[in-house]
Amino acid sequence: MNFELTQRQQLVRRSVRKFAEDVLAPVAPIFDKEAKYSEDIVKELSKINAWGIQLPEKYGGAELDSISYAITIEEISRICASTGLMLTVHNSVGAFPIYKWGTEEQKEKYLYDIATGKKISGFSWTEPNAGSDAQGIECIMIQDGEDFILNGSKIFVTNGAIGSVLLIGTRYKKENGQSGIAILILEKDMDGYEIGQPEEKMGMRGNITTSLYFHNIRVPKENVLGSLGEGFRIAMLTLDVGRIGIAAQALGIAQAAYEHAVEYSKGRIQFKRPISQFQGISFKLAEMATKIDAARLLVYRAAYNKDKKERFSKESAMCKYYAGKIAREVTQEAIQIHGGYGYMKDLPLERFHRDAAVTTIYEGTNEIMKLIIAQQILRGNL
Repeated sequence: MNFELTQRQQLVRRSVRKFAEDVLAPVAPIFDKEAKYSEDIVKELSKINAWGIQLPEKYGGAELDSISYAITIEEISRICASTGLMLTVHNSVGAFPIYKWGTEEQKEKYLYDIATGKKISGFSWTEPNAGSDAQGIECIMIQDGEDFILNGSKIFVTNGAIGSVLLIGTRYKKENGQSGIAILILEKDMDGYEIGQPEEKMGMRGNITTSLYFHNIRVPKENVLGSLGEGFRIAMLTLDVGRIGIAAQALGIAQAAYEHAVEYSKGRIQFKRPISQFQGISFKLAEMATKIDAARLLVYRAAYNKDKKERFSKESAMCKYYAGKIAREVTQEAIQIHGGYGYMKDLPLERFHRDAAVTTIYEGTNEIMKLIIAQQILRGNL
């Protein structure tokens, strides 16, 4: 068992970290404060091929392995979690399903623009009455000749305001009475596609979250991803992939908070010595470091299993559950180590803590992750 990163993976970490510190660090607080993103940053991310991290080179992607993908999301999120969210959703649950299940015509039509960042992608399943109950979606498309007519809505859509190509889950009903769940490739310029107002969120404020409304959208059958009736299976497999990215995002947030806590504790003098020399603080640092390392190993294992084409549903649920959990714990402890300064908006600790909160909620709550893990165990996947 080799725990060392390859030379290429080490290069990815160094180059992405430098990019994040040089380009994202100055704007991350602004994105959070003003709840906005920047087209300039989208273009800058294109220069490091961050929009097509795992897409093949033939479609303009970087064709990196899944551990390199996790490293990229971790390093971006260490500086700006909102940008990390934009990237992980675009790459994992937006681009990946089209590459995995799309026809060659769909790949040719969408993947080049997705890989270069000309079109931002995303994935939407959640509805007002369907959250953890993924099969409870009510969006419906009814066959009309060769096409389908789509009506319904989605909520809490990551990349909702900027996404040009969105994969959405919907029920369908054919003229012969056949029904089921499908995934559609929607484009924002389709007639009847409406983007709602930005949500006012506690964290991840630099990623503009909206609702989407579909009013009698005429969807050609060529826009169905995979086959009709295969939508739920594709969605669940897609979320397995997406959870690795969310776990890497949580890992990056925790790493950032931990690094700030270490540096502050070495420089903060109380009772004539650095507070890092007090057992109460040093033990906190030891626990934080251990949790982060454990989370990182879980993330890398899930990514490794994915690339080996082994089952990784349990592993992706484990890393997503644990990384989100420790991100909340580590950011809270980092605030505690900073004392009153940690509570102030002058420092990024409170932003880290607000951003960490949602990592235990989206792409499956921690309660659902534990349910998935338990189901896998009881099926014999020990």
